[in-house]
Amino acid sequence: MNFASLEGGFNGSTLGILGRNRVLDPVREMPIVGGSGLFMFARGYALARTVQYSLKTGDAVVEYNVFVTTLCNAWVESF
Repeated sequence: MNFASLEGGFNGSTLGILGRNRVLDPVREMPIVGGSGLFMFARGYALARTVQYSLKTGDAVVEYNVFVTTLCNAWVESF
């Protein structure tokens, strides 16, 4: 799964998240395996928690808490 930033200082950058995301598990931990733009070489993890789920439609509202580090932070600060 990819998350894309559409505004602010990270506009156009993406994070790549990999792992099993079972919507009925209370909390899921998934690794961040890379990214693009300012998130190039990103590493970290995401915690996903289902806020609301409809058995009838399969629709879900999921909250993601993302913890990420990247080498780009050092490159941006050095310029």
